[in-house]
Amino acid sequence: MYLALRTMPSTPLAVRQELAAVLRPEAIRAASAADSVCGVPPDLVLEPASEAELAAALCLANDANLAVIPRGGGTKLAWGNSPKRADIVLSTARLNKIIEHVWSDLTVSVEAGCTVHTLQTALAQHGQRLAIDPLWPERATIGGLLSTNDSGTLRLRYGSLRDLVLGVTLALPDGTLASSGGKVVKNVAGYDLPKLVTGALGTLAVITRAVFRLHPLPHRSKTLTLTPRDLRTMQKLLSNVQDSHFAHTALQARTAHNAEPAVDILFDGTEAGIAAQEEQLRKIAGATRVNQAAPSVWESAREQWTMPDAQDGAGSVAIAKITALPAAVADAVGRIARSSALHGARWQLTMQATGIGSLRLDGPPENLRTVLAALREELQRAAGSLVLLHRPAELLSMDTWGEPGDALPLMRALKMQFDPRNTLNPGRFAGGI
Repeated sequence: MYLALRTMPSTPLAVRQELAAVLRPEAIRAASAADSVCGVPPDLVLEPASEAELAAALCLANDANLAVIPRGGGTKLAWGNSPKRADIVLSTARLNKIIEHVWSDLTVSVEAGCTVHTLQTALAQHGQRLAIDPLWPERATIGGLLSTNDSGTLRLRYGSLRDLVLGVTLALPDGTLASSGGKVVKNVAGYDLPKLVTGALGTLAVITRAVFRLHPLPHRSKTLTLTPRDLRTMQKLLSNVQDSHFAHTALQARTAHNAEPAVDILFDGTEAGIAAQEEQLRKIAGATRVNQAAPSVWESAREQWTMPDAQDGAGSVAIAKITALPAAVADAVGRIARSSALHGARWQLTMQATGIGSLRLDGPPENLRTVLAALREELQRAAGSLVLLHRPAELLSMDTWGEPGDALPLMRALKMQFDPRNTLNPGRFAGGI
């Protein structure tokens, strides 16, 4: 153990010795190049085997003024700004158990390092699921999912993760283990911790476990795709479906620089129920006419719901989460098309009916920088936003979040309350928090 620690010169010797006293030997290792966070190399990687070990290690790092980067499966570690410092990566990989599944109450308690796929497989044995469809479920963990608020396309019917999480247990920087919500061990008065830490990118505390509300698995699912002739028809289709009496599970628009728009709608339920809704959808499609005949309707694969990402391309790729008013989806697409054409970038967009979308841009880094900056400014003027999720190394200095708005003073006050020494993910969140 001493020989292993001796190769880690950046961390003070006293801290290394204290970590060795609270963690098992296999839980401490020197960081490698693969552990870098947005280009910033850490010194140590810690993998505690229990909540108590994690809290103790976090407290030691906090007392020594070391910067800690929480990590789950690492699938979204590129999200957020580059950290100002990165001394220790604190991994939840060993906290991977499903603690309690009360199937009769439709709830589950699970440790933060459990992968989404592992959890869903266990729940399916009782005909249940956590109603989310996030990116990379085989590797994405529950803690990382909550920290990034990656709810996916099912949020239209079931709500976002903030609606599904009932309780959390957190390790605070001072070593306190605090719980709030369902399955309460200890309450922190005045804060709704489950909602507060969802989407906070690990800047307030380290999630160690969570309790979720579950839903039954559907008897059958079917995706139908409509092919409108232009963006005006696409917007009208989205609005008409949303204004209908459908019990649809998800609704999205897909388009790209070299493709016609498409609208996908997902139905869950019984065979008869889906058939009835499909018939009604065809009537709505027939009534939605803009200059030409009705758009066609055809059955398509579940894979149509996969969001654009950077995993399947060579060269410079940027991925951004964009938001727009639901009634202005077509306007947002028009802005993207014009700006991309003007500055030499290829684009692909999947936009949920809720106004939340995933945009992929391909092109030379400086072209991407120009397009992203112009789009962010245009979307913000139209009550939308653009948040960078992935960008090439040449754009690491570009701000991820854009204008944080009037909420920034409140966010800074919360950061000071929970993490006064700026130990967790320093500089990674909006406004440099």
